[in-house]
Amino acid sequence: MCRHLAYVGPPIPLSRLLFEPPHSLSHQSWAPRDMRGGGTINADGFGVGWHTADGPVRYRRAGPLWSDPDLPALARSVRSGGALAAVRSATVGMPVTPFAAAPFNEGPWFFSHNGVVAGWPASVEKAAAALPLNDLLTLDAPTDSALLWALVRDQLRRGSGLFEAVAGTVASVAASAPGSRLNLLLTDGTTVVASTVGHALSVLADEHSVLVSSEPLDADPSWRPVPDGTILVAEPGSLKQIPLSDSQPARAVHAGPTTPGAA
Repeated sequence: MCRHLAYVGPPIPLSRLLFEPPHSLSHQSWAPRDMRGGGTINADGFGVGWHTADGPVRYRRAGPLWSDPDLPALARSVRSGGALAAVRSATVGMPVTPFAAAPFNEGPWFFSHNGVVAGWPASVEKAAAALPLNDLLTLDAPTDSALLWALVRDQLRRGSGLFEAVAGTVASVAASAPGSRLNLLLTDGTTVVASTVGHALSVLADEHSVLVSSEPLDADPSWRPVPDGTILVAEPGSLKQIPLSDSQPARAVHAGPTTPGAA
């Protein structure tokens, strides 16, 4: 399965997420520690999306992150206060193309999925049929992750907030495709919303920044695991962990010490 992360806070070089920490996303791409549900490496594509003053920017490739000769220099030179990145381990039978790699994007939103939809594609035919036909015809790729993004995006376009879009999609797909692993990650550059259904997730946060990642990037004791069956809503200074079975937001969790990567 995939690995992904999202950051919001003071602008930092992307290399502080992708390459510099001892268990950076690059390291996780070939030496993950907690690949629940199968898989050994994440070599079937990667992507990075970040927010700038001129709008969102995205960089996606079909090969392994560690094999890209241009990304290290790019990551050192680009600073952003909002980013989402992912490395991919493709489900058997799904295509390996740049368009199948997260993050998926529209407007300020970046999205990633770590997991698999059980019984794909028959299990989600009804959910897919409810989408506008144009959305189905223009999916980034014929994959479960791309369809999940279309479902989330449809709710966002209809005016739902980030939490409602993720929670609604997870609930709908989990009901129609039991046994799915649905770690979704969504950010608009200010807030990060993430679900945990069948895969690991950790968060490092304080009053200035939030870093959410499939696995901790370093040995900082302030990393906190996010319980399975939870939706995390995080922004600098505020964390909420909301049980999927609970329609009311949980109380905010006080953020801890300063994130080492924040400038």
